[in-house]
Amino acid sequence: MSGLADHGYPGLTVEYVADHSGVHKTTLYRRWGGLEGMVADALDMAGEDTWTPPDTGSLEGDLRELAREVVDSFTDDAAAAAPTAFVAAAFQSARAADALHTFYAERFGRCERVVERAVERGEAAPDTDAAALVRAVSAPLLLRVFITREPVDTALADQSAAAAIAATREGAFARR
Repeated sequence: MSGLADHGYPGLTVEYVADHSGVHKTTLYRRWGGLEGMVADALDMAGEDTWTPPDTGSLEGDLRELAREVVDSFTDDAAAAAPTAFVAAAFQSARAADALHTFYAERFGRCERVVERAVERGEAAPDTDAAALVRAVSAPLLLRVFITREPVDTALADQSAAAAIAATREGAFARR
């Protein structure tokens, strides 16, 4: 969906997709029902990758690498175009929002293995809420990217991971 990355959700049309894909627009409407269906399907396909979370041998290293991956995804203009467009589309389309939610739920679900390994190594308490912890690592970064529109960098990624580690050690992510 390079058209989505190039024009954003408001500027993307079925006609544009038809012109650039060589498929007649009636075929696109029949297959996806419209732009929302195409965006949702593109997000579904994006979630079918083989990405795995890092395994550095320590919780701190794994969380740092996760945070750095978020930074890398949003500091390179070419890499950031599609995910940024998907997030923007989710604010304008309930179907895109559902697809984005599913994508991130699945992605964060994969990341929970990082915390499970940390529990096995004794680096985190057995009652650590893995989902909350992995979300906490990327939350400050995504806040800056999408809400305050501030730059993110490796130092901020490392800070985010360090804060999550400190909170974990204090029991802040214990299941309630």
